[in-house]
Amino acid sequence: MVKNRKMIIIVLAFILIIGIAVSVFNNNRSVVKNVKISAEEAKEIIDQDSDIIIIDVRSEEEYQTGHIEGAVCIPNEVISDQIERLLSDKEQEILVYCRSGRRSSQAVDKLLDLGYTNVKDFGGIIDWPYKITK
Repeated sequence: MVKNRKMIIIVLAFILIIGIAVSVFNNNRSVVKNVKISAEEAKEIIDQDSDIIIIDVRSEEEYQTGHIEGAVCIPNEVISDQIERLLSDKEQEILVYCRSGRRSSQAVDKLLDLGYTNVKDFGGIIDWPYKITK
């Protein structure tokens, strides 16, 4: 009977310690989310920051039909493989767009998973009311 009580106390103490450890770990984890901004907000950032990296995640063919000035084409399908060779600074501010917003959202999630922390998704070029370059 005494052995059973000791075993129960040990098990409960162990569960309590595990619970506290999990709670502390979850509270200290930084959660980075996909940040969506408008085309207007993106334009403002581009106009104010000459070091901004703009990534067009459409295909090369789509990029050639017209893109935002200064944007580099890294298709969504290969961004995970190519980005770290091109951009080692994981705190660099990055703006991402595609045609409609679907691929840019996927690409931003991939970049966040790779550890990039300052990434913003401004959707699709179809919503870009400003000049584009061919």
